[in-house]
Amino acid sequence: MRSLDKRKALVLFSGGQDSSIALAFALDHFDIVETIGFDYGQRHDVELEARVSLRAELKRFRPDWSQKLGPDALVDLSGFGQIGDTALTQESDIYTAENGLPTTFVPGRNLAFLTLAGALAYRRNLGNIVAGMCEADYSGYPDCREEALSAQMAALRLGMDADIDLVTPLMKIDKAESWRMTQKIGGDALVALINEHSHTCYRGDRQNRHDWGYGCDDCPACDLRAKGWRGFVDSKGPC
Repeated sequence: MRSLDKRKALVLFSGGQDSSIALAFALDHFDIVETIGFDYGQRHDVELEARVSLRAELKRFRPDWSQKLGPDALVDLSGFGQIGDTALTQESDIYTAENGLPTTFVPGRNLAFLTLAGALAYRRNLGNIVAGMCEADYSGYPDCREEALSAQMAALRLGMDADIDLVTPLMKIDKAESWRMTQKIGGDALVALINEHSHTCYRGDRQNRHDWGYGCDDCPACDLRAKGWRGFVDSKGPC
């Protein structure tokens, strides 16, 4: 089995809140960090612009992070969104379907992301894939569960005959705890940076600014982000 460099990491980076916190975590824990993102025809494609802004802001945030943060790859998966045919890739209502899943669920999305990230990590000799998936506080997507991701990684290790690890620092914590993790890494300044520049709203609303960030305040992603922010603020207590 090929041994990849465990000092290096590839971050699944969408420009959303969770992946931005995961990127900050990677920059705090690894010597070399690269990023990969995917244009899969998402209706909230404003997050692709957020990726550029966040990478620039994080490089400015700490000089050592500027040295650590390496190349970014943006992969064109526009055809994948057509296969998924969901509310995340077309203009349709967002609600909970009869199967109990939100209509924003794109079948196989995270599994496909891991496969492509694994291929790039193999080529770039990056021993870790870092991702912001979370099963403690999420929209119910089955491909965010640790069990599903572990199975996919086992297949990737076998299929590439390479020793590559998946690191999911947010897997067992909720959104409020993820903000506390952010604060521990970089203080209130990093919290403010990610709050301002990341994008999570499924409708791509970048016009309405709330204390928890930009968004429509009506979709499941905004609901989770708002609740997490309020939990974080409440846990800090009075100033």
